[in-house]
Amino acid sequence: MKSLLKLSLTAFCLLLSIQCLLAQETTDYTTSAGGGSPVPGIIGLLIGLLIIVAMWKVFTKAGQPGWAAIIPIYNLYIWCKIVGRPWWWILLMLIPFVNFIVAIVLSIDLAKSFGKGAGFGIGLALLGIIFWPILGFGSAQYQGPAAVAARP
Repeated sequence: MKSLLKLSLTAFCLLLSIQCLLAQETTDYTTSAGGGSPVPGIIGLLIGLLIIVAMWKVFTKAGQPGWAAIIPIYNLYIWCKIVGRPWWWILLMLIPFVNFIVAIVLSIDLAKSFGKGAGFGIGLALLGIIFWPILGFGSAQYQGPAAVAARP
């Protein structure tokens, strides 16, 4: 009986020491005085501004208000209106993973609405930083909603 008590006490101490070893916490709090460079933030703001201005131009070319490009959900509604898709496609844009497919379809429809091909539409979806300004500042003219023309 005495050896069993001694064995269980040893096992308890071993488990306790392992738990203490595994649950260690480091308190190495180092701070730097600089805080990092503002350059990435400035570049990000410039890219965002470029996309907004290009989207504004695309909306204006399509006969819609340009300021709609800066209103988050409303710009999706205008985008659906330009390409001829129903308003409830905005709800599809709120579903994770489905929104990637819907964005590609809307981009292809937008490209076709401006007389471009499906490849340009995929470029709009995947490389918007390049293709939105090309569409907005280029010579492409709005030819009407492509999705409406594709329906029988």
